[in-house]
Amino acid sequence: MEMSSVDREEQNRKAWNSGTYAAWLERFGTPQEAAEKIAQDPNKRIGSVLAEMGEPLTGKRIVNLLGSNGNKAVALALLGAEVTVIDFSEGNERYARELALSAQVPLRYVQADVLDLPEAEFAAPYDIVFMEFGILHYFTDLEPLFRTVRQLLTKGGILILQDFHPVSTKLISSRGTTAAIRKHKVTGDYFDETLEVKEAAFTKFLPDSEKQGEVPTVKLRNWTLGEIVTGAAQEGLFIRKLEELPNQSSDIYDKGIPKTFTLIAENR
Repeated sequence: MEMSSVDREEQNRKAWNSGTYAAWLERFGTPQEAAEKIAQDPNKRIGSVLAEMGEPLTGKRIVNLLGSNGNKAVALALLGAEVTVIDFSEGNERYARELALSAQVPLRYVQADVLDLPEAEFAAPYDIVFMEFGILHYFTDLEPLFRTVRQLLTKGGILILQDFHPVSTKLISSRGTTAAIRKHKVTGDYFDETLEVKEAAFTKFLPDSEKQGEVPTVKLRNWTLGEIVTGAAQEGLFIRKLEELPNQSSDIYDKGIPKTFTLIAENR
């Protein structure tokens, strides 16, 4: 029998409440260690989209939807923004709060399902909704998500969405570890709507002591670029910019293939 959307969401929620704090300790070090690194160059932690946010950030209200462990949120707070994270993981919240405390910046963290927020969350709209990398595939319907985004934004406020490009997530598989031997093949179906079962992203950072028993898995729905842009537009968001980007790492194995995209949309 096909899993219902409620059961699927519960599976994803359960996965992201299974060892995330330990994974972030392994990945980033203690919150104190991570805070020191972020404070050295918070601009770098945000990256190129900082220019889209409009400097200075002082006083701007930013909500980081599914903001995970707070690394980006704390960087934004160090740059002067008033930042809220909304995420449903207890382990993510614990790490983020300790990270903000270590960085000596205020951070508001709301542990909740972004599609079932308390009405109070819409009472004071935000200047920016920031969403980045590995978020959209947790939703089996984009319209409620973008409707929530629009409701969270003040008039003239903007959505800044960064995510992995569907060409890379849905269509092409790659083999090889250097530019000289890297091979790409079209092995997927770009229009496939099938849900994929995968290990939760944080599990690769779990220490060996936590890798006992069943590995947490999630069910994901990979979207086409057209579905993403249309989903935002149909909910009343004005598309200002869609930028497709190649691999941004120093070792370019994937030359000529879009790896990520950035979508800028305005609540008019």
